[in-house]
Amino acid sequence: MLKLIFCFLINLLNHTNILASNTSSLSIASIGSVLKKSERIIGIHFFNPAPLMPLVEIIPSVQTSEATLTLSKALIDSWCKVTVLTKDTPGFIVNRVARPFYGEALRIYEEGIADFATIDWAMTTLGGFKMGPFTLMDYIGNDVNYAVTESVFEAFYYDPRFKPSFTQKRHAEAGFLGRKSGRGYYNYAEGVELPKAKEDLVLGQQIFERIIVMLINEAFDALFLNVASREAIDLAMTKGVNYPKGLLQWADEIGLEKVLNKLEELFTEYGEDRYRPNPLLKRKVREMQGVNK
Repeated sequence: MLKLIFCFLINLLNHTNILASNTSSLSIASIGSVLKKSERIIGIHFFNPAPLMPLVEIIPSVQTSEATLTLSKALIDSWCKVTVLTKDTPGFIVNRVARPFYGEALRIYEEGIADFATIDWAMTTLGGFKMGPFTLMDYIGNDVNYAVTESVFEAFYYDPRFKPSFTQKRHAEAGFLGRKSGRGYYNYAEGVELPKAKEDLVLGQQIFERIIVMLINEAFDALFLNVASREAIDLAMTKGVNYPKGLLQWADEIGLEKVLNKLEELFTEYGEDRYRPNPLLKRKVREMQGVNK
């Protein structure tokens, strides 16, 4: 459908117009493949709500001309937005790097380690995130969040790091979409009291550490594969999804060796590729230096 729309639009516009898609996960190259002048296609991804969120990911495809990229960036910059340049890869920066925030939280719940409220408490109180993963998924909508996860999983050739959760799928299938439907992981009906978290500091720290090292590993993978620069990755996560600090900066503060040790502990325990440490992280630990050196 999107390709048909762009085919229709190209015939209405003059030769200087830019054709931009606000997609959060679709291939810009694929969208542009139907255009006679595909050098005019580019991804310009705003974050919801667009008037309030400062970040815009700019995604040139393999067809995009330098002139299209330069003009697009200058235009968005003139709107006082924060722009980051990213490769045309699944999820770009934010929707790729953020997947463990949801996926690992769901996995922790499915293992019976903690309930929704306790995981949310750990990530907000101990981690400093503005919203816990289940509160955020309810805000985004379980149908939308699940669809993005499924799309990224498929686009990465079913890499287990991005494997969707049956818990989220069943919530979406049941119509428990979150705030917009009145019920998601929490019940938002009037008069219903939200469940209390188990405020156990030891348990909370274990939850936080497991999720944060998975996020850091994904940020390292984006850096390793040149999806974006270190600065762009950290800026995208702080300005696009309001993380308390950039993940690569956070890695240096925690200590790269500690991050690697936790990932290797998870990989040894579960034997699943979702926990495999990124080669760049392992290399940096071997070199005994921070990621920015």
